[in-house]
Amino acid sequence: MTKRSSVPPPVTAVLDASSRWLPARLGAVEEQLRAAVGAHGELLGEDAAATLEAGGKRLRPMLVLLCAGERGGEAAVRAATAIELVHMATLVHDDVLDAAPLRRGLPTVAATSGRGRAEATGDLLFSRAFALLAEAGDRRAVALLAEAAVALARGELAQRRDAFDLAVDEARYLHRCRLKTARLFECACLLGHDDERLRAFGADIGLAFQLLDDVLDVSGPPERTGKARGTDLLDGTITLPLIDAIAAEPGIAAVDLHGLDASSAEALCDRIAATGALERVRAMALEMVADGKRQLADAGFEAEQRELLALVADGVVQRYS
Repeated sequence: MTKRSSVPPPVTAVLDASSRWLPARLGAVEEQLRAAVGAHGELLGEDAAATLEAGGKRLRPMLVLLCAGERGGEAAVRAATAIELVHMATLVHDDVLDAAPLRRGLPTVAATSGRGRAEATGDLLFSRAFALLAEAGDRRAVALLAEAAVALARGELAQRRDAFDLAVDEARYLHRCRLKTARLFECACLLGHDDERLRAFGADIGLAFQLLDDVLDVSGPPERTGKARGTDLLDGTITLPLIDAIAAEPGIAAVDLHGLDASSAEALCDRIAATGALERVRAMALEMVADGKRQLADAGFEAEQRELLALVADGVVQRYS
């Protein structure tokens, strides 16, 4: 059984509104995650376990389980575990690329164990995800997750290619976010249930999640985000709040992102916020969530499934309100 004290409030709200099967299935996912990261050598096991213990919202596994429904059974638990392992792997690899000292307010594997061990830890998590599905002979799940993993890699390459380029526009940004973030949300929904309306639902809330995360990077505060305010700016990552702010105040385009330090990044965050960009991007994300929830109306779900999926969508917003 999943302990409610160990998960964020938006997830707790879903658990509290659900029948008993959902907490039990999430508890089974946690057990499989612990088993997947163990018994792979002392060093790798230690780093993988630290990544798991850092926690997370478990939104993607929850989407798998909810879309599969109460009759989803062991196959849904296995798919939910696999998608969370892939998500964890991408976070570890992102922290290597960004040389990030903190993740969720805790030291990253890259910071505590070095780049080489962090890369190996991410590779372990990726391999365990696909091994879990392959061992069960779930070819459809393997194909879906592989397609999403390729999209993640393409999105990461696009983000690296766009780094520090203040000419990047909204269309380019959204394309990158669809690859790097939304595709894994889509995959989670489709792993649970094969329905194109669920693909659209996952894409909408995944994009909203990324937009709101980018808003939070500018607005902070660090004690809420677990990282320094303006971390994306320091990394040269071009996000929609910055793109929108430049459209409102073209002088921001003259800022040299390469020359930012922690203090000047905070000052730029204040300048972005002063343009109203955060409110505009937040409104765009809220409309995406509303669009996603509209996809559920005709998906043929039972009332509880629709309600709980809508709560997950609302939870994407609640973290930022």
